[in-house]
Amino acid sequence: MLKPVSFFLARVLPHADAFMLRLTHGKRTITQIAGLPVIQLISTGAKTGQPRLSPLVGVIDGEKIALIASNFGQKHNPGWYYNLKANPQCFVQFNGRSGMYRAREAAGDEREAYWQTAVSYYKGYEAYRRRAAPRRIPVIVLEKVE
Repeated sequence: MLKPVSFFLARVLPHADAFMLRLTHGKRTITQIAGLPVIQLISTGAKTGQPRLSPLVGVIDGEKIALIASNFGQKHNPGWYYNLKANPQCFVQFNGRSGMYRAREAAGDEREAYWQTAVSYYKGYEAYRRRAAPRRIPVIVLEKVE
């Protein structure tokens, strides 16, 4: 992903996806149309305590969902990352399913496995990794709460 395109997408795509979700009553996003699996994450704002909706690409692994905090290769982590670190309990909608999840940061082999799967979905993550350096892009795992 070229840097100017990433810069544009980082500022426009989340809003466009949220608009498309409202327009289609939660059924479609622009990112989904591009062929990537998108979840709707509702987290609690780290500073505000208010609910925050974030349409995100998810790596689906059975009942688990991995999220790549690439922030389009920017030098800082995305806001939803800080929200989940402060308040790990979240709500997720995906493919007609919904439920409560708990977030944790992946490390070691688990992080690497999810990272490689994400790169197989979208090669742009490797460009984001290079651009974000020295920041190591976090991988967040969402686990369903029974």
